Amino acid sequence: MIALPPLHQFLDPAALAIVLGGTLIATLLRTPWRDARRAMRALMVLLRRPFSADPLIEQIAHLSRIAKRHGVLTLDRSVVTDPDLAEAIAAIVDGEGAESVTSKLAMARQGRIERHVAVADVWAGAAEAAPAMGMVGTLIGLAAMFATMNDPQRIGGAMAIALLATLYGALFANLVAQPIAIRLRRAARIEAFERTRLVAPLALLAAREAPRPTRAPLSPGKSGGPNLVSVA
Repeated sequence: MIALPPLHQFLDPAALAIVLGGTLIATLLRTPWRDARRAMRALMVLLRRPFSADPLIEQIAHLSRIAKRHGVLTLDRSVVTDPDLAEAIAAIVDGEGAESVTSKLAMARQGRIERHVAVADVWAGAAEAAPAMGMVGTLIGLAAMFATMNDPQRIGGAMAIALLATLYGALFANLVAQPIAIRLRRAARIEAFERTRLVAPLALLAAREAPRPTRAPLSPGKSGGPNLVSVA
């Protein structure tokens, strides 16, 4: 049985700096700073359970009962933490109909999808850049090795950079960045589907609470029945 070498032999600060630093620079050069910040904050999503619309649907049902009992204007004082739901409730309070509320929800959902895709693309871009940076580290190590052929004591360090840089690039791409991108895309798909469940109850509430059109009052001297003309 072949014994593996000690783990400390696989640690090389120079190779690690080349791969991680190069990947970070390459990712930031192709990514807006706002998306890069969101990509870091999105790591917290991986620690939470997938998004579920059930609590929001229960809140909509509760708000519907309040509006039916006390009037739709009382919803303006309700605490709604979800931004999409808060925007829809505000539109209902303002008297907008079901079609308008549905359109607002669709726009908000599409904007959320675009932001989630942009965040996942940041990590996918890092997964693409890491192996290339590993190859850059390999070339740097080989160049350093050939430049120090007359000094046997320095050849080992240069060879370590050349080999470990490729290893670090492959590991970071396939065990860190790419899995994060895949899991973020999966979470985005789940949330996009779950938020479609909010459309029906909110549209129903908007249709029920929308202002009813009023008839124009009849002018004096006119009635709703047929006009009778007296003949002398």
